[in-house]
Amino acid sequence: MIWLLIVSFVICLVFRFPIAFSLGISCLIYLLAAGIPLTVIPMKMYSGIDVFVLMSIPGFILTGNLMNQGGLTERIITFCNHLIGHVRGGLALANIGASMLFAGISGTAISDTASIGSVMIPAMKKEGYDADFSCAVTASSSTVGPIIPPSVPMIIAATLSGLSVGKLFLAGAIPGLLLGVSLMFVTYFISVKKNYPKLKKSSLRQIFVSFLDTFWSLLMTFIILFGIIGGVFTPTEASIIAVLYALLVGIFIYKRLNFKKILVIILDAMKTSASLMVLIGFANLFGWILIVEQLPQFISNEILLFSQNKYVVLLLINLLLIFVGTFMETIAALLILFPILLKVALAVEVDPIHFGVIALLNLMIGLTTPPLGICLFVSSSIGKVSISKVSKAGIPFLMISLIVLILVTLIPEISLFLPRLFMD
Repeated sequence: MIWLLIVSFVICLVFRFPIAFSLGISCLIYLLAAGIPLTVIPMKMYSGIDVFVLMSIPGFILTGNLMNQGGLTERIITFCNHLIGHVRGGLALANIGASMLFAGISGTAISDTASIGSVMIPAMKKEGYDADFSCAVTASSSTVGPIIPPSVPMIIAATLSGLSVGKLFLAGAIPGLLLGVSLMFVTYFISVKKNYPKLKKSSLRQIFVSFLDTFWSLLMTFIILFGIIGGVFTPTEASIIAVLYALLVGIFIYKRLNFKKILVIILDAMKTSASLMVLIGFANLFGWILIVEQLPQFISNEILLFSQNKYVVLLLINLLLIFVGTFMETIAALLILFPILLKVALAVEVDPIHFGVIALLNLMIGLTTPPLGICLFVSSSIGKVSISKVSKAGIPFLMISLIVLILVTLIPEISLFLPRLFMD
């Protein structure tokens, strides 16, 4: 019966049904065909979302929206421009820097592409950068944020596996910084080759003034990260603190938020959070059916029969996740595949924290992999450039991202150094 579930799910994807509906419809078809009572649907959906740490997700989504509308994201971009805008291709470098500092608080790479891209892509085009390059830089840099803590996808991965959120946050820090710096090197090289513009060098006073103006935006990440790692508060409590902080800064310091704006922002966050919780609920039902049909054991056995070499297994997993990441949103892919593949990784003695970073990095890279990378589509729609041109311009960024993935896969200490240093 498992084929009926998989085929119906794929058909729904082909007809561009939302992922949550694709999961729900395929599960309904399976349950009807198997004669299983439909009362299992609410039971499994509820058990999927009845997890304390998942309560942090609406908070972080609301925080990202408040940052965008409250002027926090805009000031991060301005600070990056003052800091590195005078270098050849400085605006493109600032684009990457802003994504690193924004750090995925908005939830996913796709929302980072939309929020930062709506500001940076028009600005880069206005300054004389090629439109396809501007879109490619934005799409590639947005994949850095969800790897650097705090990160909603990492909270999802921790929920699915029972791993420590704090350890996963720390494990993503060095790989995220490595990816961001690597993308900067490629950006600088291309900018020099194409003689892209550079901004007037800011004085130390201008940089300092911009830092003071941005300080409140930067402080949020440190409060969240060190609060969780230091055991001051849980991820759920951290998300509420982040919301209150963004509200206070947006209202009283930057004075960009008012009651009317806040209502719209809350409503938007409610819609996003509700759709995500429906997705998680249906994914839990989908996963339960897979377990009943023993698909995880089948996949695990087949991979391990092919090879029990740790690096061969990780190569196969990397290829699968990058492929899935090209057409499936990160959180949906994590919900469906992470528990299955984690068991395979554990069977060949891969550290679960290390594997969590590998899985997330793969799915991030998939978002910018032609021809179906979702972030490429988002940035191309903002820049009004064909997806083929953006894909071609993004090849150098994709290559350096794959090199970083190989390093992170082969050298576990890149991911595990900080968790072992601070939390073991």
